[in-house]
Amino acid sequence: MENVFKQQLVKLRRQKQLSQEQLAHELFVSRQSISKWERGETTPDLDTVVKLANLLQVDLNELIAGQTSDQQPTDRAARSVLPEGQRPMNGWEFFSKNWWMIFPLLAAVAWVVAMFR
Repeated sequence: MENVFKQQLVKLRRQKQLSQEQLAHELFVSRQSISKWERGETTPDLDTVVKLANLLQVDLNELIAGQTSDQQPTDRAARSVLPEGQRPMNGWEFFSKNWWMIFPLLAAVAWVVAMFR
């Protein structure tokens, strides 16, 4: 996914008719920080991004990725797509790759049984 945060920040700031100075004052950061974010030189920390989204009255997805609510995938299958060639592992496949885990499991069961004797 392309980083569109800097374009979104400029667009949303201008829509709210805020200067870099005003936005910086509201977020308790320097005007230079806002300028660096808008040029893509640095990015704000997560807390600041959340404050920024609240201040600009937008969803985090819109601020970070440029996705409005009508562009976001609503189908659960569309959101959880695995990389090419990968699929979920069933129980038998898991145990065939991790067969050695039976030994600690048996040791734990034996310990519990011994505690109740």
